[in-house]
Amino acid sequence: MTASEHAPNGKTVALYWDFENLHAALFEEKAGEGAYGTGDVRFKPQDPLVDVQAVLEYAASFGPIAINRAYCNWQFYGRYRHALLQGAVELIQLFPPGSSAKNGADIKLCLDAAEDIVRLDHIGTVVVVGGDSDFMPLSQKIKAAGRTLVGVGTRRSTNRHWAKSCHEFRFYENLVGVGEAAPAAEQTDAPAAAIDPKHAAFETVKRAIKLLADNKGDPWVNKAGIWHMVKRLDPTFDPKEVGYTPFSAMIKAMEGDVLEVRKGQFDQQVRMREGSPAEPKPKKQPVGTTR
Repeated sequence: MTASEHAPNGKTVALYWDFENLHAALFEEKAGEGAYGTGDVRFKPQDPLVDVQAVLEYAASFGPIAINRAYCNWQFYGRYRHALLQGAVELIQLFPPGSSAKNGADIKLCLDAAEDIVRLDHIGTVVVVGGDSDFMPLSQKIKAAGRTLVGVGTRRSTNRHWAKSCHEFRFYENLVGVGEAAPAAEQTDAPAAAIDPKHAAFETVKRAIKLLADNKGDPWVNKAGIWHMVKRLDPTFDPKEVGYTPFSAMIKAMEGDVLEVRKGQFDQQVRMREGSPAEPKPKKQPVGTTR
């Protein structure tokens, strides 16, 4: 596969996480405002609350991710280990200078992002995960450089001026469903064998179609674009492993039960069928035929 197939417009995505900011916001939504800032909570091992995969998939919907960097005091976030490794997240360690001081993640994030867009011409979209108004100067720099800025933050903790300064802003709750935490399989070292490969493959295709539809604002998406989105979500995806060669055969198997198909102007278009099952039902063989 050529570079142009990976990134049709030649541009990539830079993803920056103010990770503790997002985790703290989710913690306080459950425990109450100000609950995370107390020393007996903040400086203890943290249970996973952030759905890392959901944010990664959203970022990947804008193009291949070239930078995936998260800023945090990681000594208390070891329980995110599996999700972070699975997402190939680069971890930037930041120690707070005192028990009541901020770790400076937002400042370090802004400096790195501003430097990266100057050095790297291939970055077309910058995704910032965090809700602080401190990101507004970065917004001005990114837009002045002609790049697209996308923000992600929780509904309650995001500064509305920061959200408005982005080209696009998505509330975290809308990515994962209100009140949902990360699925247990993504937060633990559960063996891959415990997950049915065919079911997982169909789920990846469905997520790809949903992301394409969300970005387009139309449930009907071009059939040709699905493969590229699937490979962004899972670079190891291979339809041969679940009995489909080529990928179009897998889409064909999903028609009817899971997908609807229609003729578009230049390509076939597909959309998710309402109330569709997790995977297609086995096709019945005509009477008198054999496999």
